[in-house]
Amino acid sequence: MGTLTGKTAVVTGAATGIGLATAERLAAEGAHVFLTGRRKDALEAAAAGLGSAATAVPGDIADPADLDRLYAAVSARGRGLDVLFANAGAGAFAPLAEATEDQFDQIFRTNVRGTWLTIQKAVPLLNEGAAVILNASTRAVDGWDNFGIYAASKAAILSLARTWANELKGRGIRVNAVSPGSIDTPGVDTAVGDGDVTAVKAQFAAAVPIGRMGRPEEVAAAVSFLASADSSFIVGANLFVDGGEKQF
Repeated sequence: MGTLTGKTAVVTGAATGIGLATAERLAAEGAHVFLTGRRKDALEAAAAGLGSAATAVPGDIADPADLDRLYAAVSARGRGLDVLFANAGAGAFAPLAEATEDQFDQIFRTNVRGTWLTIQKAVPLLNEGAAVILNASTRAVDGWDNFGIYAASKAAILSLARTWANELKGRGIRVNAVSPGSIDTPGVDTAVGDGDVTAVKAQFAAAVPIGRMGRPEEVAAAVSFLASADSSFIVGANLFVDGGEKQF
């Protein structure tokens, strides 16, 4: 029996990368997982790979109507919501002198507004003792060049996690965050754009004490832990999943 047998979970940004790996892990632990994301075909393929353990509900977390459709599907299942991994996010290399207003608006629209809406609209469905995990980033605390807008958006996520942990504790709902470091996901390729992806990944790996980038399934394992009763005394925490980047 898995650690989440009989539970209902939602994973946003679930079509690829950390979101998909987490959906797979939560399903393997026994949860029924609702997957959402903007890329309909990729999302439905991901859900199909999980079979009866998953339901795909395509949508954009920054669009309230899309979130309403997602949570209507969760509600229709009739078991409430036990695990919510707010993973969906956007990012781009945007140095101060070159960053655009469009980049700022897109990143904050998804990472901050979208996450806020995701949790706010889920609150009525959250069962007593539910676990909410927000995906932040080590970039929120390290001041890396070219990540100013993205880092600021993730710093906001850490702040929201602490506040919501306090606001929801009376219902036994635990809110925590994970802060992945340099994880090898398709999102890295997208963020680099026309740049040298291989060189960028080599730079990332060189900054990790254990000498490599992380894998999505390693973040998924941390999320699964925070989602389970094994972390029952962990509330308002930020768990670094970064190969030691912030420990040395």
